[in-house]
Amino acid sequence: MTTAPVVAAVRSELARAGDPDRAAAQQAYMKSAMPYRGITAPELKALLRPLLADPALQLPDRRDWEAAVRELWDGATHREERYAATALTGHRAYRRWQDPDTLELYRHLVTTGAWWDHVDEVASQRVGPILLSHREEVTPVVLDWSQDDDLWLRRTAVISQLTFREKTDLGLLRAVIEANLDDTSFWLRKAIGWALRQHARTDPDWVRTVVDEYGARLSGLSRREALKHL
Repeated sequence: MTTAPVVAAVRSELARAGDPDRAAAQQAYMKSAMPYRGITAPELKALLRPLLADPALQLPDRRDWEAAVRELWDGATHREERYAATALTGHRAYRRWQDPDTLELYRHLVTTGAWWDHVDEVASQRVGPILLSHREEVTPVVLDWSQDDDLWLRRTAVISQLTFREKTDLGLLRAVIEANLDDTSFWLRKAIGWALRQHARTDPDWVRTVVDEYGARLSGLSRREALKHL
């Protein structure tokens, strides 16, 4: 595979900008097997902004864009490269490719990222907007993910509507939650509570009703999160 210029530029800048002392602390905090360069989130955003906007580094079509994302992600030696790959997926220059055909890419990022720092942004900021603009086609995909063997795909399904507010599909939200009510993992229980807490900002009465309806099936963690601001 020929390395895209944007991939080479990102890798070069990340290697130059690192802080080894901070890197060790970041890796320990995130419990990451992959090392860090030691770049803070604001620093990374500032570093990537001119690179992703540079016309000379733009990717001409969907195939090249997806290949660059996968190369940054799959070939990452440090975690910031994966953060950069996620940023590349969401850059405004490639907004036209945010459609159902991109879901397989996001499935790959979720299942191989397999940790909250990767999964939560993809779920709410990538999968979510595609669901919102292509409900008929994407709703069955989200339902399938909510019952998948992969924990992180199920978490993605549960939190995919976090930003929807009054546009939330309540039938879908109930379905993805109910598919995971009996899961004992922290990550699913936290996701269920988060999804309900977020929707409580828009419709607190609905959230109170479903929390009461689920009763003992809803874990204590999910219940506390759901009712946190009510």
